[in-house]
Amino acid sequence: MGLVLAGAAWIVVTGALARNELLAAQRSLVALQSLRTAGASAVGAQDLGSLAPEVRSAAAHAARAHQYTTGPAWFLAAKVPVLGDPARTVRGAAWAIHRVTADVLPPLVHTVAGLTADARGVASRVDLAALRRAAPSLERAARLASDTRTRSAELPSNTWLPAADRARTRLNGQLDRLAPATADAASVARVLPAMMGAQVERRYLVIFQNTAEARGTGGLPGAFAVLTASQGKLSFDDFGNDTVMAGARATVDFGKEYAAQYAHNAPTTTWVNANLSPHFPYAAQIWAEAWSQHSSRKADGVIALDPGAMAGLLAVTGPARLADGTTVSAGNIVDLTERASYAAFTDTTERKGFFLDVARATAAKLLPAAHGRRLPALLSALRTELNDGRVIMWSAHPSEQRELRRQHFAGTLPDSPTPFAGLVVNNAAGTKLDYYLDRRLDWEPRQCTRYGRNITVTATLANRAPASGLPAYVTQRVDKPLYATKPGDNRLLVSYYASTGAVLTRATLDGRTALLNSATEQGHPVFTLDMELPAQSTHTLKLYLVEPPATREPVMLNQPLVRPLQSNVRPYPRCGG
Repeated sequence: MGLVLAGAAWIVVTGALARNELLAAQRSLVALQSLRTAGASAVGAQDLGSLAPEVRSAAAHAARAHQYTTGPAWFLAAKVPVLGDPARTVRGAAWAIHRVTADVLPPLVHTVAGLTADARGVASRVDLAALRRAAPSLERAARLASDTRTRSAELPSNTWLPAADRARTRLNGQLDRLAPATADAASVARVLPAMMGAQVERRYLVIFQNTAEARGTGGLPGAFAVLTASQGKLSFDDFGNDTVMAGARATVDFGKEYAAQYAHNAPTTTWVNANLSPHFPYAAQIWAEAWSQHSSRKADGVIALDPGAMAGLLAVTGPARLADGTTVSAGNIVDLTERASYAAFTDTTERKGFFLDVARATAAKLLPAAHGRRLPALLSALRTELNDGRVIMWSAHPSEQRELRRQHFAGTLPDSPTPFAGLVVNNAAGTKLDYYLDRRLDWEPRQCTRYGRNITVTATLANRAPASGLPAYVTQRVDKPLYATKPGDNRLLVSYYASTGAVLTRATLDGRTALLNSATEQGHPVFTLDMELPAQSTHTLKLYLVEPPATREPVMLNQPLVRPLQSNVRPYPRCGG
């Protein structure tokens, strides 16, 4: 009995000491997160090498917490059913934080601090050799972060000690952010040196998407530029617009499935229709080949971004200024390019020229930041835009594309049986009214049957465009419908991409039976409705599906438009029997 009491007393005392050390480590990690956030948003772009002291502080506290929670008493206490759950949780949390601060964070910080060969000058380049050398340690850090995340998720959650439960929740939240970030860093180290022209100069086609007119990957490809990478040094040239590429052709063949769904819109011969599909590699290959035929130069890849992404990057670089004195900033670039310019310019040529001026001025602000002290902050902002789907990438080099496909910013439809839900709209009217489009998707799993799980999907679309006062170019109906319309009315092709193996049993539009076209793309059933959406109106499309049984939340497709998609995924009810 005396040994038991002594052991319990030891756990109480060392548990209190470990708690203090864990709280101190947590404070250092919070400070670390604050520094990273400041570095991403501040115009001065703080040197992220200053994160090293915070990492060392967190590591020291975590090591002591781990030391306090090891030994026979803690080991035996953690083995006691139910009563030992808090001990197991605290012990596991101390181990996890120690592992993260000692083995995962240091190579990340070291790599970020050494990204530029000379951070004092604006002409410095990304140190590609240093990045290649860091690749093995980042690979190891990514594996450790993933393993730690998995093991921490297995710790007891609802114990009789709330403090232990709160510690576990905080830890898992941090690991849920850290593990993907570390995997991304390892992936970047594997492919970025070659993509940045370490051995051979690379040339990328950069597409600027106008999300005021929706396309599957985001918006209409209104402008483009060529980005050259050589030994880590970047430069922009050859800015152009969709008019320049109007006669460009691509001879790619994506098979019968693609042709059956899109051939009538001539995506391979119509530049602005190349990205009707949300599967970005299709559009990228069309644009790359069309541009290569137009310019007689080879594209090593394609990068697409929209004004929302440019806003995120300008938040780091500061505003750009056009020749006419117009200021383009993080706060106004979306409104300026996708709404205000249509009222400011009645001449189409002048308006397209203005778009190119904005692209050139923004590129001119980005390059010094990419080659100087703002690089770490710019990379942090870029990662945010990649996560939001506002920057997507494709490589013409198969090994690099395989690596990119593992990342969500490749813009690929998943090829796994994982539950999937994707609401995609394509503007079918030729208007610029998608600036005012609100979208909501509700995904509700219902009971199981012998055929699978019933799923109800509700897609709500609202046209918030004013009924008057918009420029004619914004409201023009290029589709020339045979029915009467008013300025501000819009027309959309609304598609729902379901899980592999899903079957549509019925659909309704505003409560009435609706007939949808069916197709298949990348293994996913696709159900499409041609929808007229008058100004100031809302339509609700409901789909009743039967999908293969599953309990995991669906992967949600994010089509980035001006207004973000509002989504709601309801929990799975238990299947009977």
